[in-house]
Amino acid sequence: MRKVRAKKNLGQHFLKDENIAANIANGFVADAPNLILEIGPGMGILTRHLLKRPNADVHVVEIDHESVDFLKAEMPMLDGRIIEGDFLKLNLQTLFNQPIAVAGNFPYNISSQILFKIIDNRQMIPQMVGMFQKEVAERVASAPGSKAYGILSVLLQAYYKIDYLFTVHENVFDPPPKVKSGVIRLVRNNVEHLSCNEQLFTQVVKTSFNQRRKTLSNSLKPILKEAKTDLPLFKLRPEQLSVSEFVELTNIVENIINK
Repeated sequence: MRKVRAKKNLGQHFLKDENIAANIANGFVADAPNLILEIGPGMGILTRHLLKRPNADVHVVEIDHESVDFLKAEMPMLDGRIIEGDFLKLNLQTLFNQPIAVAGNFPYNISSQILFKIIDNRQMIPQMVGMFQKEVAERVASAPGSKAYGILSVLLQAYYKIDYLFTVHENVFDPPPKVKSGVIRLVRNNVEHLSCNEQLFTQVVKTSFNQRRKTLSNSLKPILKEAKTDLPLFKLRPEQLSVSEFVELTNIVENIINK
């Protein structure tokens, strides 16, 4: 079988281990949609295992033309289901008129952007199982109070239950990356809308963590301007707040802004 040349500019590290690919494909919980979108299939090692899932309707999105040619030649069962393009630029609502599960061994260089796009499309992505740089995977799954807890932790945990499934070592990739990887699962929770201004919530979370070592009264100055507050929440650092406390904080900030 011919091979695809890994391209550094696309962050390609092709998974070689069939067991790990099978574990990712089987990582969804019971009620996952049959319609699965895999991001960056490369030479299709994960794709083959996704196709084995009962009633699976697998579509793939791949930006690398050489990988697309490979998949068309080697995996005819994907005929009509290969989207050549950039996942970050896709309009998922136009492409799919039903919920989708997302899977992938994601390029490290765009992993955060992929997660932000999942948040933006949370109403149609009830589940995701994917591999990220271990540091990113741990950050997403980390709890309040830990050093890893940050912007992605709060924004994703607002809408998803997150499980860190397992760690993957460097030697199962070609070429091997310089860091370990981690596989996580996102399952949509029952929060349709946060009980606050969601746009302001995102702004408050991002602004808070921009200066994470400072207390919130200092880190939120770009939003609060000269407004003073002596409420207990503002004496804490951002990593100390749960999602619900960030919702509470957002409502307080909105009241201060509107005064």
